[in-house]
Amino acid sequence: MARWRHIKQGKIPQPEKSQKEAFLPAPIADRLKAFLTDTFMITMPIMYIVIYLVMGSREEFRDHMGEGWLYILIPHYLIVTALWTIKGQTPGMKAYDIAIVRWFDETKRPNFFQSSIRYFAMPISILSIIGVLIALFRSDRQTLHDLVSLTKLIHAK
Repeated sequence: MARWRHIKQGKIPQPEKSQKEAFLPAPIADRLKAFLTDTFMITMPIMYIVIYLVMGSREEFRDHMGEGWLYILIPHYLIVTALWTIKGQTPGMKAYDIAIVRWFDETKRPNFFQSSIRYFAMPISILSIIGVLIALFRSDRQTLHDLVSLTKLIHAK
């Protein structure tokens, strides 16, 4: 107990973390919570703007659903891939201390091409169920869209 007190007071330097400990995979539960948070923080405002301001009403959106979803998905794609590329995090990922990095170099954020591949592979991975379930059997917790895009989600410090 005294050791902890001495470390806290700065009398004993804190032990250095190894390279493996520095880039721990993000927990699956936190990834799910971050995804749900992003859905409400990014997708819902875009949907509201498109349905009520661009299309005019729910009935107009229902009558031209393909066009409406195109108006929703294009800005969503641009916002999410830009956040992944520029900051390495979306608001939900930031809330749960998750960062997206390149698979082979954990110190770098993904480039726009990797972010785009991840964005388009994610719905396929989620809908196939197997793409998401493989994370349960891998020690690095990577899903299919992580493997395809050569990215991974780590616990950010």
